[in-house]
Amino acid sequence: MLVWAIDTRHLPLYWFPRDCPRGTFWADAGTSDDDVSRFLGSRERRVHAVEPPWEERIRAARLFAYRLPPESFEPYEPAGGYWISRATVEPLEVEPLGDPVELHNAAGIELRVVPRLLELWDDVIASTLEFSGIRLRYARR
Repeated sequence: MLVWAIDTRHLPLYWFPRDCPRGTFWADAGTSDDDVSRFLGSRERRVHAVEPPWEERIRAARLFAYRLPPESFEPYEPAGGYWISRATVEPLEVEPLGDPVELHNAAGIELRVVPRLLELWDDVIASTLEFSGIRLRYARR
């Protein structure tokens, strides 16, 4: 059994209902100006893309952050920002996060609704953008 945790930087990747497929992407120093123009509009923008069936579920979701004691956690390799514990962990605190749409707005992250996530995803992963995809197996084929 593993207990998973993430750092604050990766927390926005999880501002969604559990099974919601999403593609997230942003620019870094290696991202071409053409890809910034095509996908983001500006280098500062970060995008979280979802499909229409999930839009209302996202709005209705109530999310919580579990603050966990760090002692038993170790970095999960190869992915940075993720941690695992092989021991049972009791949360120190459970904090309601509020409305996921408002969380995105407050963080300056665009929540983009696209007709077909996998079509966009193919273009994103072929680009020079940095990206993370979660629960993509649930996206429309």
